[in-house]
Amino acid sequence: MKAQGNTILITGGGSGIGRGLAEALHRQGNQVVIAGRRSSLLKETAEANPGMRFFSLDIEDPSAIRGLAIQVAAEFPALNVLVNNAGIMRTENLLADPVDLDDAEAMVRTNLLGPIRLTAALLPLLRSQPSATIMNVSSGLAFVPLALTPVYSATKAALHSYTCSLRYQLKDSAVEVLELIPPYVQTDLMDGAEDPRAIPLTKFIAETMELLNAEPAPAEICVKSVHGLRYATENGRFDAVFRGLNDSFAKS
Repeated sequence: MKAQGNTILITGGGSGIGRGLAEALHRQGNQVVIAGRRSSLLKETAEANPGMRFFSLDIEDPSAIRGLAIQVAAEFPALNVLVNNAGIMRTENLLADPVDLDDAEAMVRTNLLGPIRLTAALLPLLRSQPSATIMNVSSGLAFVPLALTPVYSATKAALHSYTCSLRYQLKDSAVEVLELIPPYVQTDLMDGAEDPRAIPLTKFIAETMELLNAEPAPAEICVKSVHGLRYATENGRFDAVFRGLNDSFAKS
């Protein structure tokens, strides 16, 4: 992915990691378009970054996704980068009787079906460009799950798997497929903005941009603080890392 001159769509771009990426890519000289549910945050972000554009999007709604794809293609025909970042994270008690599946189903629709549907809707446009990038934002929890958030962790594991398959199917095309694998970052997701265990958002974005600007960018964008989760299995440490992670959150 080239550093500048791109036209980039970022879902969930009004806050957290999405806003951090949007602003960093905007500063580098890219046309950035953000989309998400909360119009007030999108407007605030766009107004703070002159030239940035925004669209409202309910990522759970297939018809809204198709509508956004049509609108983006019409207004930004040079779109060549899609960042599937929108996501929700909720705790679940699997021992509840009865189990309330509303949160689980919302996470599947948002975190997994949303990126799959938006990628499918925009892939013809992306494939028509001389070069293009799809970057899916998964999580370190795709590799070592947090038991408090079982479905969130599962959706991110599924998104990792989907990304690997998408990359392989597009290997002979001009579309590169990247995966951004965040650690625990200080954002409003799961009320982690003030948690000292989480990496500061500004530090995460700076390290991420350094990796993204490398030539070539690695297929998996992993800052150092997520290596313990990402490579736990390869390093033969899955059980120890899983236990340590979950014991830490069980005590908090």
